[in-house]
Amino acid sequence: MATVIGWDIGGAHLKAARCVNGRLDAAHELATPLWRGLGILEAAFAEMIRRLGPGDAHAVTMSGECCDAFASRADGVVGLVGIAARHLGAVRLYAGRQGFVDDVGPHALAIASANWRASAEAAAGRQPDGLFIDIGSTTADLVPLVGGAVAAVGDDDAGRLAAGELVYAGLTRSFVMALAPRAPFAGVWTPLMNEYFASAADIRRILGDLPEGADLQETADGRPKTLEASRARLARMIGREARDAPPEAWAHLAAWFAESQLRDICDAAFLRLSRGDVARDAPVIAAGVGAALAQEVARRLGRPCVEFTELVGGGAAVSVAAPAAAVALLLSREMC
Repeated sequence: MATVIGWDIGGAHLKAARCVNGRLDAAHELATPLWRGLGILEAAFAEMIRRLGPGDAHAVTMSGECCDAFASRADGVVGLVGIAARHLGAVRLYAGRQGFVDDVGPHALAIASANWRASAEAAAGRQPDGLFIDIGSTTADLVPLVGGAVAAVGDDDAGRLAAGELVYAGLTRSFVMALAPRAPFAGVWTPLMNEYFASAADIRRILGDLPEGADLQETADGRPKTLEASRARLARMIGREARDAPPEAWAHLAAWFAESQLRDICDAAFLRLSRGDVARDAPVIAAGVGAALAQEVARRLGRPCVEFTELVGGGAAVSVAAPAAAVALLLSREMC
């Protein structure tokens, strides 16, 4: 049996997925806040290998090269590949349009933050036309699929941001202060305090729709991940204490922030779809820890929705680790 393990090295999480004879059978995610030091990633690789066992081949993609542990993206790619190679041995590196390469060489910028394309390529192999939407902890990727191929306008973060193909809106790590400049509370619009007092995970915890195990990072204030503590953190965003209003008021405020974030993603989708290259009846393919939000985007767009795992198999854990699963599948296909 040929076992291929796919790896997605992010700035906040390490994700891995195992593919045996072309079938995904396991996926895991570990918190790796690289801004605290690269030793965290070293430990995460060791733990992930313990969980998944050895592989005959390893496929690597990433977005963690953007973290401030590195002076540049190219330096980041080299550094992350070095860590991966120390733990895995020989690795194949996903370089976007260039496919898999064996070393960084001149490919550093093609390897940098190409994980979105891997997921979209895997989806396009099974759903030729659609809008692939992967909503993770930090960002939302919106990738058009046309005729079985990735039809993205942008190749890098700058181009994708401008085209509506990348939105910095995630299920758990988004800063509440980045979701809107003001919010409705007690019948008036109130400005926000531009401090990292609360995150999107607090919003979801208050609303009761935070998936189990989705929030792997520490809270903004280091205090517990409880409903009461989330209300206190959200209250601080508007200069108040949780005791200043009943629980219903904080739920209403949380719902408004959730709607504001969803609107940003929908606006990006409408912008990208306005190019007219994606068939009107083509579905949204939903992936990521925020797949449920992608499903709601599909509803608002008036499109059917297909889950990524319906196309590739493997269950909810594979959806969360979509880029890792994708490079495992793509490399397995290449090996065959």
